[in-house]
Amino acid sequence: MQQPEIYQNLTDYLKSALGILELDKNSQLYRDTTSICDYLAKPTFQIAVFGPFNYGKSTLLNALLGNRALPIDLVPTTGAAIYVNYGEELRAKITLKDGTEVSEPGTDVLKRYAILDDARQMRDDVAAVNVYCPHPFLKTGVELLDLPGTNDREEQDNLVRDKLLTADLVVQVLDARKLMTLGERENLRDWLSDRHINTVVFVANFLNLLEPDEQKQVYNRLLFVAESFRSNLPNNISNIYRVDALPALRARLKGDVAAAQTTGIATFESALQSIVAAQQEQLAVKLPRIETIATKICQSLRAKSETVTAEIAAAQKKHKDKIEIKQKAEKLISKGFLASVSDFESWLYQPTLLQRYQSEMALSLQEGSFDAWKLKFQREALHQQQTIAEWVNKACEFFEKEQPIALLISFPPSPQVTLPEPPPPPAQKSIEGEVAPVAIATGLGWLLGGPVGAAVVGGASYILNKTTGYEKPAESSEAYLNQVKEICSEAAKNYLARFSTDTFSMLQHYKEIAGKVICFQDSKEPLQTNIQQYQIQLINNLLENIESCLQMTKSVINGK
Repeated sequence: MQQPEIYQNLTDYLKSALGILELDKNSQLYRDTTSICDYLAKPTFQIAVFGPFNYGKSTLLNALLGNRALPIDLVPTTGAAIYVNYGEELRAKITLKDGTEVSEPGTDVLKRYAILDDARQMRDDVAAVNVYCPHPFLKTGVELLDLPGTNDREEQDNLVRDKLLTADLVVQVLDARKLMTLGERENLRDWLSDRHINTVVFVANFLNLLEPDEQKQVYNRLLFVAESFRSNLPNNISNIYRVDALPALRARLKGDVAAAQTTGIATFESALQSIVAAQQEQLAVKLPRIETIATKICQSLRAKSETVTAEIAAAQKKHKDKIEIKQKAEKLISKGFLASVSDFESWLYQPTLLQRYQSEMALSLQEGSFDAWKLKFQREALHQQQTIAEWVNKACEFFEKEQPIALLISFPPSPQVTLPEPPPPPAQKSIEGEVAPVAIATGLGWLLGGPVGAAVVGGASYILNKTTGYEKPAESSEAYLNQVKEICSEAAKNYLARFSTDTFSMLQHYKEIAGKVICFQDSKEPLQTNIQQYQIQLINNLLENIESCLQMTKSVINGK
């Protein structure tokens, strides 16, 4: 696999990782990774120049180009990252965030779009600033990047930090009059060393403004700074240069080669050309910082994988606990249901049912109060039914199932009892000597003679002789009453037997229906867990692919 293909694959994998990690777009890792992806896709060799405001960065670049291509002598100064590429003529192009392009000959347009306003802020509608210059150094595929001054506003510092990551060579401009401030030392460590950006050269400006003795002292200090930073440069190439930027620019604009030589610009330019020529052919230049960011991405992916794995384990434990609870609930509900069914079956057991209710029902038939008895009997049966239904309802609620059809209890129709013709009542004389019929107040029904004939069992009434009072019925009447009792008792037995048989049958059928409800069935793994497991698989694949691309890059480098 060739280098461009490897870098393209690595770029794709890193961008995919950003999506999975769901990083804040303002986070440093997100910005660094985005910058690295741009860095891998960039065909030019970029030289980025940075330092605090008013250190002469733009003047230095103008001296290199021999042209006032970049805005200088302006207060406030450069506030945008200005890319300088080769062009047949000097011109500038401003790209706004809405896609509008403003392109003009020369670079006066930069004064309107590329410098800070009076509040030292950059225009918020500018997306990119490009300058095109007809210089042979740029024609070799070199791109110069003039960065905003640091140590002024956090926004500018963040921009500089991000852009440094995409530079093939970094030029840090120093002020010889205040060499290496605390802020510059921190930037050297945090922005460069810690990020493995080690293709760095230092340029000391304004050394010409110091006395000769001071210049010697400062230069010795410059050597110490340079030696303390391990730059990854070709052999015999120094990482520290003295350039008097403004005198160099003036000499170049005048075409005074001798004067330019005394400013150090020629030596510096020659060093840049040598570095570019040597490093354009070396893949190893980009590898350290790519590895640094890719390693951070891999660490974040592993942390994400561990987090998701812990979430899956917690979800599985929760799911397992839920299953155990429902399994216990199934046992308890099933036990309660079967106990209530057993109680109902015991209540329906025919001998027990007859023993408990036959006499009461027979008496209600004799007394004509069957409807009241039936209402009481239905309440007791429905109480048994309700006890069973409560367990089924609990199962439906706990296992989230639909309610089955209810347990139906069908009561037989009221018995129709026809009594035989009662015997004729005995006659009894009244005080006046007349014979009067007698109704026997037995509480079992009417015993009437004459034309009344047989009587359907109903309520008891009393027709007593007002003068003689109640008298014991004749033996034939007692036999009739016993016959009535037997008929009512038989009717009660048949009613209860039929009720027992029919309800038993319905209860057995309902037990099968309820058994399907009181049954916990473990569902498949929740969808969220499946998604998380797929996410872990993606993370593992990305880790493998990123590490593989890095390894292939190293192999290509070693092969060369």
